Amino acid sequence: MISSDSKGQLHLLMLSEGAAELQRVASWPAHHFEAWIAAFNYWQTELVYSGGDDGLLRGWDTRMLGTPVFTSKRHSMGVCSIQSNPHQEHILATGSYDEHVLLWDTRNIKQPLADVPVKGGVWRLKWHPVHPHLLLAVCMHNGFKILNCQKAIEEKQDVTVLISQEMPNSLVYGADWSWLLFRSKKPTLTWSFDQNGMGAQAADHCSLKVAEGPPAPFQEQIVDHHVEGPTKAHRRAELNTSLLPLTEDMKSFSQLHCSSKICDLSPFSGGNFDSSLLSTCSFYDHVLHLWKWETK
Repeated sequence: MISSDSKGQLHLLMLSEGAAELQRVASWPAHHFEAWIAAFNYWQTELVYSGGDDGLLRGWDTRMLGTPVFTSKRHSMGVCSIQSNPHQEHILATGSYDEHVLLWDTRNIKQPLADVPVKGGVWRLKWHPVHPHLLLAVCMHNGFKILNCQKAIEEKQDVTVLISQEMPNSLVYGADWSWLLFRSKKPTLTWSFDQNGMGAQAADHCSLKVAEGPPAPFQEQIVDHHVEGPTKAHRRAELNTSLLPLTEDMKSFSQLHCSSKICDLSPFSGGNFDSSLLSTCSFYDHVLHLWKWETK
């Protein structure tokens, strides 16, 4: 595990075998101010990257600590998100308070492959678990975006913004794709509810409501932990259906129409439909959103 801290240090940690504790392998100063992010190179795990409030993006070889492998000043403000592409070697995404997402070929760190302005500080970046060119960007006060990076990576053209979802009165800090749908062609049930009643234990902890008029192109479910009392019966039945994992029969509709040929990347053999779940969490309203993104 690689960790960063508010003093600008990085810490390489290892989980002890047979014991539920972390051992420190190494610690070293990496940035002059807060080190906002640290991330592994998934293809060469002895290499790690870090970003700090000093505006620097740095690479490190954990076998030879002390001097960074490279230092980039391409971002103009603090670097707060980094992720190596798990599907394509040498591809790295970084984000900053300067409101730009940069794509890099790590073999040439002097100049990024693409520069995408997103009009919000980029606090988190997540590559899609199946589609190698889709990147989820969390843009703080400007919601979140789904970027198609295929042409930027393969042809050095501009990145396409597939989705730009604003979330007023929210400061979006976290997001991730769901991995559940891609582990099997017959996904298991992840949410289940009793149609005759949610049960005493569930009712004690939360009630659930379906958002009325969800913002296109997403369907959204909201779990409200602060509202007490049973949910209405018709709402329970509707929720029970809408939160079931996708089946072949449920793949007959589409809410999102875009020019990108994402269907060509479908993990389902012979299928021309892809559906993804993703979640976001926000700061001011303390809400975790679950989104269903569907496209032909």
